Order: sequence, then C-alpha cells, then structure tokens
Amino acid sequence: MHKQLKLFLISNSFFTLAAGMFGPIYAIFVNQIGGDILAAGSAWAVFMIISGLGTLLMGKIQDKLKKEKPVILIGYALQSLGFLGYFFVSNVMQLFIVQILLGISLMIQLPVFNSFYTKYLEKNKLAFQWAAWEGMYFTITGIAALIGGFVVKIFNFKFLFLMMFGLSLIGLLIATQLKENEY
Repeated sequence: MHKQLKLFLISNSFFTLAAGMFGPIYAIFVNQIGGDILAAGSAWAVFMIISGLGTLLMGKIQDKLKKEKPVILIGYALQSLGFLGYFFVSNVMQLFIVQILLGISLMIQLPVFNSFYTKYLEKNKLAFQWAAWEGMYFTITGIAALIGGFVVKIFNFKFLFLMMFGLSLIGLLIATQLKENEY
C-alpha cells in the first residue's frame, strides 16, 4: 500500500473515531437540549441532505481544482469546528447550525477523499486497498460507539465533544503531512 494511502487512512481514522463516538447516542443528546425525536430526525436530515446534494456540486468543482490537499484540510478543519460546535449547543436551533456546518464539511471531503484515495491505489490490489478503508471505518466506528457511551456515562456530553474535537485535531495535523503527486 502506498505510504500516502496509509497516512490518509491514519488521519481519517481519527475523524472516524471522533464521529463514531457520538452517532449512537445522538438522539439522547438532542433530548437533553430540549429536542424531541422529530428534532433529532430533522437535524440529521439537514446534515445528510446538505452532505448529499453538496457532494454532487463539490465533485464537479473538485474535478476542476488542481490541488487536493488544501481541500482535504479545509474539509477536516470544518469538521473539527463542527465537533467543537457541539460543545456550545444548548438548543435545537444551535444544533441545526452545527449540522449545517458538518454537512458542508462532509460535502467538501467526500469527493476529494475519493479522488485522492483512488490516485494512490496499486492496480493489482484494488479490492484489498478499498477493503482497508471500509474495514477501518466499520471497526473504528464500532469501537468508537462503545467509547462514546462510556465517556458520556462516566463524564458527560461536553467532555465527549472536547474529546471529539481533540481527536479530530490529531487527524487534521496528520493530514498536513500528506503529499500530492507523490507516486
């Protein structure tokens, strides 16, 4: 596996860990800030729709851009800010704002993630190298779900959000070491 893929997977694993700690207990947090199941679903829908439609737009833009690393870093930085944003959320309207920010971060990240990752694939190991991404994602997300539950049970959501922010900053710092066009 190309060293850029390894570095990218390591960087992304910190973001996966951070996000995965919150996913399964998201609705509990929404309830704690005064929201109900409709608020939880609506805020998640906003995030997903912005991510989905924005990804289509960003894919067209990314095809025209010559550099990938700055876009990766911008997407990661916005995601880190979104994780920190959860720390300050005290009502459903603020949650919607954070979900919009996170949706924008994901719409920026997805096309560039795929193009950067694809660029460094070794042609005779395509299945394994994509499996490395998928396996990392699902395994770390599963571990993160357990960690997130324990953290909130022992501490609270605020502590979890600071952990998520810290982990994402580590991922962002690692991503600064990525090199473009290093075949």
